[in-house]
Amino acid sequence: MRSILRDHYSGVGAKQLSTVDAEPSSSNQHEIGVTAAMRRFVLGEQERRFDVRYVWLGQDDDGFAAFGQATYYDARANNPDRAAEYRLYYPANPVTEAMGAGDALFLAMHNKGTLYFVAAPRGSNSEQQLSWLFGVRPSNRFDARKIETSGPTLGFAGRFILEDLGVEIEEPDGDRLDGIVERFGTEFPTTAEFSGLARSTVPDEVSPKDDPDGALLAWLDHEEALFRRLERKVVAERLKAGFVTDGDVDVDGFVNFSLTVHNRRKSRMGHSLEHHAAAVFRERGLKFDRHPVTENNNKPDFLFPGIEAYRAASSGCWRLAMLGAKSTCKDRWRQVLVEAEKIPEKHLLTLEPGISESQTSQMEKAKLQLVVPSAIHASYTRSQREWLWTIERFVRQVEARQQA
Repeated sequence: MRSILRDHYSGVGAKQLSTVDAEPSSSNQHEIGVTAAMRRFVLGEQERRFDVRYVWLGQDDDGFAAFGQATYYDARANNPDRAAEYRLYYPANPVTEAMGAGDALFLAMHNKGTLYFVAAPRGSNSEQQLSWLFGVRPSNRFDARKIETSGPTLGFAGRFILEDLGVEIEEPDGDRLDGIVERFGTEFPTTAEFSGLARSTVPDEVSPKDDPDGALLAWLDHEEALFRRLERKVVAERLKAGFVTDGDVDVDGFVNFSLTVHNRRKSRMGHSLEHHAAAVFRERGLKFDRHPVTENNNKPDFLFPGIEAYRAASSGCWRLAMLGAKSTCKDRWRQVLVEAEKIPEKHLLTLEPGISESQTSQMEKAKLQLVVPSAIHASYTRSQREWLWTIERFVRQVEARQQA
């Protein structure tokens, strides 16, 4: 059974950082006042020192983390006649130096006792994603809530966000997954081969013809689980071998191996999304080319019905369609705008939950229609959901154009 948010966190609070919270004029120490709700649901009523995972989630791919501590204390402990005034006192570190007044802060208590101190720019995708996941929105004062055991299972969007926080989610049927990937030993297959394996071994029956949105996420979900099991085996074997060369500790070798693991994780999802989207389109009988060369040597991810029809058509031909595929958008969505000049209105498929309203407004003005699997729509605001397309809607439009 898939995990729920309560399997990881017991309580969470959020606020918008003030100048005093984030930018003291002098001192390497900072402190933040907390509310009664924060004491009740997150930090408790006793003074203590927390082990803290500090996380900065920037606008693009500039997120990073630091480990440290924070002291939770009653500033009026020596004045018993006055009501308690609890504060969280934390040292400067790269994360706290990156944040500033107006940014969003989320404090989440992990079940293992570590306090997660997560900061994100105001109005960013990360702020919207965290607000949706935790069910609290930053304001001038801390809002806090207890995370209930009756919560829904973590879907693709929830696990997507937790991964950014550095939370590893255990797969419930690891032994079965190990049996599927054991054929590869300690070598990774091509992304196309791995995606094909995921589609052929997905545990729940899914139909790309009846439910392309559900099928795509089921395939991606299963492939992610398979990849993590194989990755665990590959990394474990490499760590057992150690990083020693000619009797000296091979620091460069360790760093390079770590970067390889990190980069493989980042690049694989984008390739997987394309492979599975192509499988949906084939099942629905759509005609398309992948990565054809258009103007200025651009290579759109999907061109419908294909490059020959594109070259023969005049600009603005309604039978043409173009779809970019990016697992995360960030600011890279602008790349799609120039990839097929004859198609003024373009489409972009993404798996990223909770993209900010300011960014989707920019997309809409640029005539870029965002396509998001239906299960991820809940992470967007109500007004955004009215504008978003599902995969089913995109497929139906292309079907209508090709059948006309």
